[in-house]
This record gives sequence, structure tokens and C-alpha cells, in this order.
Amino acid sequence: MKNLKNLSFILTGAALLAFTSCEEGNSTVDEPSSEPSPYAISTDKMNIKVDTLHTDFINPWGMTWLPDGRMLVTERKGEILIFENDAYTGEKISSMPAVKEVNQAGLLDITLHPNYESNGWLYLSYSREEGDGEVLVISRAKLNGNTLTDLEEIFVNGPTWKGGRHFGNRMVFDNAGYLYFTNGDKGSRPENAQELDNDHGKIHRIKDDGSIPEDNPFVGKDGANPSIWTYGNRNPQGMIYDSENDRIWSVEHGPKGGDELNLIQKGKNYGWPKVTYGIDYDGSIISEETQKEGIEDPVTYWVPSIATCGMAMVTSDKYPAWKGNLLVAALAGQHIARVELDGTEYVTEEKLLDGIGRVRQVSQSPDGYIYAVTEATGLLIKLIPQE
Repeated sequence: MKNLKNLSFILTGAALLAFTSCEEGNSTVDEPSSEPSPYAISTDKMNIKVDTLHTDFINPWGMTWLPDGRMLVTERKGEILIFENDAYTGEKISSMPAVKEVNQAGLLDITLHPNYESNGWLYLSYSREEGDGEVLVISRAKLNGNTLTDLEEIFVNGPTWKGGRHFGNRMVFDNAGYLYFTNGDKGSRPENAQELDNDHGKIHRIKDDGSIPEDNPFVGKDGANPSIWTYGNRNPQGMIYDSENDRIWSVEHGPKGGDELNLIQKGKNYGWPKVTYGIDYDGSIISEETQKEGIEDPVTYWVPSIATCGMAMVTSDKYPAWKGNLLVAALAGQHIARVELDGTEYVTEEKLLDGIGRVRQVSQSPDGYIYAVTEATGLLIKLIPQE
């Protein structure tokens, strides 16, 4: 559906052993070595050095940076690893909450309060056991050295669900200090995503203490949970806030095909499972419709599925040719999709780092560099622009 450029990586274990271009005119790389040392790559618009900083992740999910420059990376099993000066310190955050890891559930995203330097609040999303199932929890806590303190659950998504499927999750703050978070539909079709009396298959908006803003779209409506900002969202595992334009972007998994990039707008229905560009995993039809009145169309979609995950918007002057682009992590696709936009319209796309592993998250650091983490190959990489 799109004209994508390929860069192929051949990986053995955690080491990057060989890089070759797949097609004429595609991204190319220098000769490899047997160690995960930096490699130069050529993309459509700029040259990049890929620096491998870590090779031992299992299921990394989220990352954030503290004001002192340390980077925190979550592992789904319930750990937060501490990095300093682009190197793993060997230390982890202690006094973590109990996390129930099952399938796609576990310790997920991490982010700082916009006023972290004054209030010290760190936000975590994770699943914990409740009854015979799991719930997605949004919590906040503080750090005393490497120890988590003052932990409090500020929002518990209901009802309880069993199996650990389609948990989402990403969290972002907007310019006004509201917290948005995604919650997948838990694999239930069709009831969860389209019904407003549960928290699943939705994007939510809360205050920083977990209370509900009075101007949320479903406040005061019978049978509707007041935290809901949007609904009809299947399994959104990526979300970013464009602070310059006051926009929220999200990517969500389709079934077999039909991953979506969506511009998130107050109170809108994003269609799952009434409309979809995908089919079920057994090949059966989920919906005959790809568009429907009253349902928001995706800005773009992927068929076949690339299994979209975390995402970043490039705002750094270090990547002038990419500024304003979205970088979308692809799990099944094992690449980063660089998506060019014209305002809110899709323009084109380039496939970066094809074959590097199941890319779980892409983030831009406070000093303007792009980082990504992968599953299977277990990497933390840094993209360094070259002249």
C-alpha cells in the first residue's frame, strides 16, 4: 500500500552480525563486525549511526529520563533498569509494586509528571492480580535514590479480565497537565470497545491525581464511565502528545492486517470492531465495512500488519530532515516506520532498521537523541545523526 524503503539486519543472538540492503536504492550500511559496535546507515533523507548500548533485555516496554540524566527502562516482568551515560549501571529500582505478568500484561509504561522537578511524581502502568483475573493499574510514586516510595494507585481499570491480552498501554501528559492513557479491549469482541460502561478498548483522560476532569466527553452521561476520552480502540500500544500543535497521536494493533495511525479527538469512536481493514487470525471476516458514518477514519493503516507499538515524534534539531515525523515501532515488522505528515495528513513512509528485532518503543531523549528498545534481540539502540 505504501512505497517503503528497506534496511535488512541479520541478527545472531544479541549481536548485529550482518547488514545488507534488500533492494536497489534501499538503505545501506557499512561492513559489519562481530561485536554490537556502531554502524552507519543511509536513509532517504539523512545518514545515521546506530549505536548498540545494551543487548540483554527480555521484554522491555517503556523508557523515560530523570532530570539528572539517568534513563529508566521498564521490563514487563516487573523491573525498572537504570542507565547512566548510555550504559546500564547494573542497578534496578527497588520496592516495586506486585506485578502480574501474563501474555501481554505486566509492567508497561513509565513517564514523569511535567513538574517532576518540583513534585517528584513518577507514573507507572502495570497489571496486577485481582480476583481470578488481572486489572490495569495507573499508579504514581516517588524516588528516594533507587527506591520507589509513596506508591499510590490513582486509577484501576475495570472490570477485571483474565488472560493478559490486549492491555495497551501508553501514557502521555498534555500541556494542561492532564494524563491520557490507553487500555486495550482485552481481546473481547464486540462488547468492550464499543460499550461505555467499561474501561477497556478506550483512551482515558484523568487529572494527575486520578480524579476526573469535568469537561471529559462522557461526564454525567448515564451508563458511561467518565474517564473515557475515546472508544472503539482495539489495542493501542503507542501514543504521543504533540505539544506544539496540541495533538494526540496513537497507533493500535489491528487483527490480521489493519493496524492504524489515529489522530485522537475528544469523544470520538474509532470503530473497532464495527469497521476494520483487517481480518481475523483464522481468515474469517470481522466486518465488511472499512468506513462508517460516525466513526473516525485512520490517518493511515497497515496491511499486512506490522504490529505497531510505541512511537515518538521527532522535535529535535539534531534530525532536521525528520523534524515533525512520527517514528513508529513495529513488532512483527521488526523495524521503525518513519511516517511523514503534512499537518494531520499522511504523506509517505520509510522503513528503517528492518530486521533489527521486535521494536517495542521509540523515544526522544531530553537532549534530542532517538533511542529504541527491542524484544527477542534485546537491544537498546541510539540513532546518532551524521553529516
